[in-house]
Amino acid sequence: MLAQRLDALLAQTSLVVSDPQKQQLLQLVGLLHKWNKAYNLTSVREPDDMLVKHILDSLVVSPWLQGSRFIDVGTGPGLPGLPLAILNPDKQFVLLDSLGKRIRFIRQVIHELGLTNVTPVQSRVEDYQPEQGFDGVLSRAFASLLDMLAWCHHLPSVEGRFLALKGVCPDEELTCLPAGLTLQAVQPLQVPELGAERHLIIIKRQ
Repeated sequence: MLAQRLDALLAQTSLVVSDPQKQQLLQLVGLLHKWNKAYNLTSVREPDDMLVKHILDSLVVSPWLQGSRFIDVGTGPGLPGLPLAILNPDKQFVLLDSLGKRIRFIRQVIHELGLTNVTPVQSRVEDYQPEQGFDGVLSRAFASLLDMLAWCHHLPSVEGRFLALKGVCPDEELTCLPAGLTLQAVQPLQVPELGAERHLIIIKRQ
């Protein structure tokens, strides 16, 4: 039933997802549901709801990933990083979170799904110093836009971009971006059957 539900949701998007990738996404939902009972990783309890509110809500960002190296800041239980890594095996993803139980869960997912393009890191974002900058700095439900830009300023490469997943567009924050940063795009996102607004805010260095 869950597989049919995933097919129906994906059919409402332009995403191209292979059968093995669909299986991995369903495995991810299964693991999230199983671990959630003990670790309380998400307030979304039902696998059916996880498909919409976590999997599809993450995947719709995929068409806007430019480059090969990405970091998902405040990833929680690996969202949007894990679904995006499944859909983009040619890209590398660092999943950063300060809570050990979330990183343990992500490690288990990597092991069970055989993912080779995900690196989990337990750290506060301010303390994490990568050897090289990222093409994209992702965040979903992590912090206000301005806090994200302040805390993550050291993470993108010279050409890298901030990709903030938001609900309602944060118009007020967009009028007072820090010096040296410019708004590249506000992209409305359509998440099948979500019934709530979603926007991708893309910000780059000037």
